[in-house]
Amino acid sequence: MTLNQFIQNADFKNYSLVTVNQESPLPAQSMLEKVFDDQPITVTEQQEPSDETDAVYLVEDNDVIASSPLKAIQESILLVNSDLYITGNREVSAVDPPDVISQLEDVRFELRGYPQSNNEKLLLIIISRYIERLAIESDNGRHRASFQRLSRLDDELGTKHVYEQLAESAVDTHVYGLPDWTPPPELEVTMHGGWSEAFQDSWFVVFKPQSQTAQHAALVALETSPNCWEAFWTYDTATVNEINRYIEEHL
Repeated sequence: MTLNQFIQNADFKNYSLVTVNQESPLPAQSMLEKVFDDQPITVTEQQEPSDETDAVYLVEDNDVIASSPLKAIQESILLVNSDLYITGNREVSAVDPPDVISQLEDVRFELRGYPQSNNEKLLLIIISRYIERLAIESDNGRHRASFQRLSRLDDELGTKHVYEQLAESAVDTHVYGLPDWTPPPELEVTMHGGWSEAFQDSWFVVFKPQSQTAQHAALVALETSPNCWEAFWTYDTATVNEINRYIEEHL
């Protein structure tokens, strides 16, 4: 098993996103379609005999499994850029992915960063921050995250603040990447540096709480070409444990 195999083994869910009774003056539908244009997710629009407006449903095999206000998707993905999260302008405690986004688990995505796309990579950023928030609020267990370059922990103010909070918590925090920077002693995290492709190309955020019945979460992504990623995320306890064990044994 490799990190890439976890991604390739992600289930192909029959998901679709449906915008219902849209009244927003902004071109929200076309923006949402553009984000998921090359993904295994259908984006449609429909009118229903309901008082509910500007809602988005996540549908699996004709069953609605989640819903979110369109405004929440606009404010988290469609009308923002990655600087909102990287600079720390949105604190990790305020990161609350819309349900229709966070529940897109076990889907194999192929996503592009800027300048190829303004919004696609935000899916990975917001889920990463969500997992980090989950670890901080749980205040226990083990958290592993890779950054490609460890210096991002120092260069990116938002990321730095998140990992300072993790270091101050009871979470056993491990960070991975090219060793171009060494965490200072006051940042109580365990550093894993390396020069292999696994360190250079991977982006993972994995939280394994102490209790097997508590919420587990993992995102795994690999950079397949400059700023282009294959990725998935999951909340399945067994899969998260397997990913955690692989990282512990091989990186």
